[in-house]
Amino acid sequence: MINEKQDLIAFIKKVIPDNAVVPIQTITDFFLYKKIKKGDLLVVKGCFSDDYFFLSSGLMRTYLYDVNANEITTDFHTEKNIVFEPTSFFKRTQSQVYIQAVVDCEGYYLPYKQLNKLFHEMPTFRDFGRAILVKEFIASKERTISMINQTAEQRYSSLIQSSPEIIGKAPLKQIASYLGITDSTLSRIRRDFSKA
Repeated sequence: MINEKQDLIAFIKKVIPDNAVVPIQTITDFFLYKKIKKGDLLVVKGCFSDDYFFLSSGLMRTYLYDVNANEITTDFHTEKNIVFEPTSFFKRTQSQVYIQAVVDCEGYYLPYKQLNKLFHEMPTFRDFGRAILVKEFIASKERTISMINQTAEQRYSSLIQSSPEIIGKAPLKQIASYLGITDSTLSRIRRDFSKA
């Protein structure tokens, strides 16, 4: 088991003040350890997203298939972040996407029922959850805008700067689909960057 939830505690401390009414340790006691092997799925299309997962180590991605059966990576999830499919999780609908471990992953999760219980019983945890949703909403909005107003080269450069671990761990095909480009375009961009 990884570092006895120290990463999770540090993550929550960034969001919840130290003088919170409910001690952070009380919140983390509800999280359960989980290991996910490379290629295994946290969320399966057609099923409910039931785990609110803190990714302590590893890399995950969200993907789906387009109308032509092409696999499209819509998001990468890096270490020290919450990973879940919010539409399925909160609306209790079947997921439209898959969430997969790109490499072996470890972390801690709260089942849906436990998270709901904590939201109702602990205002401090409710504030934490709200802050995470706001952060994810902003990231999603920024990504949507970048797909419209940035070139492929600019998106690749931003990815290198913001999340270099993705470049080192994810297959090029997944990175290319995430950037909205073909594998050959990504190869050309990488060659151009290596010359610069």
